[in-house]
Amino acid sequence: MYELVKISDCCYYIDCPAKIGVYTTDGENVWLIDSGNDKSAGKKIKQILDKNNWHLNGILNTHSHADHIGGNRYLQGQTGCRIYAGGVEAAFTKYPVLEPSFLYGGCPSRDLRHKFLMAQESSVLDFSDEGFPKEIEVISLPGHSFDMAGFRMLDGTVFLADCLSSRATLEKYAVPFIYDVGAYLDTLDRVEGMEAAVFVPSHAEVSGDIRELVRYNREKVHEITGRVLSYCEEPADFETVLQKIFQGYGLVMNFEQYALVGSTIRSFLAWLRDREELDVVFEDHRMLWQRTGR
Repeated sequence: MYELVKISDCCYYIDCPAKIGVYTTDGENVWLIDSGNDKSAGKKIKQILDKNNWHLNGILNTHSHADHIGGNRYLQGQTGCRIYAGGVEAAFTKYPVLEPSFLYGGCPSRDLRHKFLMAQESSVLDFSDEGFPKEIEVISLPGHSFDMAGFRMLDGTVFLADCLSSRATLEKYAVPFIYDVGAYLDTLDRVEGMEAAVFVPSHAEVSGDIRELVRYNREKVHEITGRVLSYCEEPADFETVLQKIFQGYGLVMNFEQYALVGSTIRSFLAWLRDREELDVVFEDHRMLWQRTGR
């Protein structure tokens, strides 16, 4: 774990739960793509930088989930490096309490205010800032998160962030986290048509061809869609739909999974509502979801 893997003369990645990219053009100054999940990850990254005599110019955050920005605060404090993030992700990185608040839909209890869902705050700049490395292409990859971004480097390496989950992850957890289902499917279409020397997804194997994995991720979205629609053949409230998702996939519910899977299922319900595949009815002071045409 936290092994440095060389891709090319200018690109590496640190093999850890959420892969961290390393980019350099001169062998001395480097940029990180994400920073791991906490202070401990930041320390391990710093050790790798020091071992290779690398100076950290900055961190490019793909999105604001805690497992991608958790090392920001430590590394910025140790090196004074710049940190870049785009759109809504920048706000969540500056004010990390927004993440558990968003997931819970209100002020989160202490059950959700921990390092796995709420990183420490860090100071960030927008990708448009003049200090951002201009040779790096920012790729819009929304869906998993609000304004998630990937990065294409000079050598053709593409860091894909969290737009793909590995087969093993999907088989284990069944329901990937998705904020905007429609945008996520559009991103999958875009990624499927991409060309790259090598793709580096944060939570899947590095590969020169990720089309099969894209298709598997898309199939999972359609599978969940079918389940949600089937659970709404008769009017059902959100809690009933969520209960059936957990039962159907054999998932174990706890506070974190209730928030994460629950947020995703709410997004599926909203997406299907916008597609006019679900109606909403209010009955006995409850909001119920029902499949259209029934």
